[in-house]
Amino acid sequence: MSKKLLFPLIALLLLVPWPVAYAYDDGSGGTGVAEIEVAELSAAPRWTAFGSAIGGVEESGELFYVNASREPGDLPVTLYFTNTDELMHYYRYLNLQVGVYAQIADRWEPAVGVNGELIPDTYLTMRNGMVSFTLPGYTKYKITIESGCFYCYRTDVADGSVSPKFYLTVE
Repeated sequence: MSKKLLFPLIALLLLVPWPVAYAYDDGSGGTGVAEIEVAELSAAPRWTAFGSAIGGVEESGELFYVNASREPGDLPVTLYFTNTDELMHYYRYLNLQVGVYAQIADRWEPAVGVNGELIPDTYLTMRNGMVSFTLPGYTKYKITIESGCFYCYRTDVADGSVSPKFYLTVE
């Protein structure tokens, strides 16, 4: 092999990102997988947006359920807007308060984070586009929109939508 080709080949191999995955088994029988379920459309939060309107969430609602009842470890959770590129054409701002609830017996109660304190108020906005928090394992959770406010300056939807689309990851 020529020396002219050797240097670029070595440089290429050093610069290529190599995927690496790590896993461990703590022996507790956990699956290492949390199950995510999308809430029914009828349970979604509701608000009415129209041109030149300043308003708020009229009815809180559910987005996702996370079943981490077989997961022993802490769960990093991230909630995203997936259509901010569409929303920015219709909203000046859209600020939504995210709620996280844990199922205790047959009731939903505000969730406690890994530090033992209630998860602080968390806001998903078009500016940040995502929010993250960490949840302890061995519990079922509900992710909701509690309240929020917006300024909608137009609603003449051609190809997009004035409704946000949400995406949840649990690692």
